[in-house]
Amino acid sequence: MKQVYKIADKIIEIESLYTRVHEYCKDYLVPDQAHDFSVKTTPEDIVYERERNERTAELEGRRKYNSSDEYLEELAVYRKIAEKMPDYDTFLFHGSCVAVDNEAYLFAAVSGTGKSTHARLWREYLGERAVMVNDDKPLIRVNEPGVTVFGTPYNGKHRLGSNISVPLKAVCILTRDETNHIEKITKQQAYATLLQQTYRPADPLQLAKTMSLLDRLSDRVKLYLLGCNMDIEAAKISYEGMR
Repeated sequence: MKQVYKIADKIIEIESLYTRVHEYCKDYLVPDQAHDFSVKTTPEDIVYERERNERTAELEGRRKYNSSDEYLEELAVYRKIAEKMPDYDTFLFHGSCVAVDNEAYLFAAVSGTGKSTHARLWREYLGERAVMVNDDKPLIRVNEPGVTVFGTPYNGKHRLGSNISVPLKAVCILTRDETNHIEKITKQQAYATLLQQTYRPADPLQLAKTMSLLDRLSDRVKLYLLGCNMDIEAAKISYEGMR
């Protein structure tokens, strides 16, 4: 099956083995038109994703799940898109992004720290002013006009996100703490976490482009470290600290 989508301002033709990919991406569907690039999945791509998931589960000491071919194809499609995006000054980042008054705030942390929970607290604290851009895997473009975050179909298990683009104001690294506090940090202090949460392409040239984009992002947006608990006060302190 073949369909055309607009993701991060690029027209992408997706040709898949199963229909589930297209159901997943339906909010980004556009009328058939000339595309910037295309991706096509094969049975070998699904085998690769299954083996990769099993290796990751083993390394992290967690249970292996018997994922369906349809689900694994979703991963394969997005991996192919992410591998291509550095050609367009864009890269994939693992984080939760909230927009307030047309400014985006991106939360980064190791898995299990509470990025999604903190984003939910922002929505509780700020109400309708807070809009989820993407709760899991946004795309970030870094070019001459600035740094922009894009919603994508790949927005987490709760499917929280919007088909929008918003200028990125700040990146906040979350850590768990009993009390809530926020401080500005340097690029050097933030870089290890940012690198860990950045998708790193397998192709050496695309990897080099991604590293350059991450370096430029780190120079152009404000960086913060937030120690937080899961109380609503954490949202108040982080928002006021970064605003």
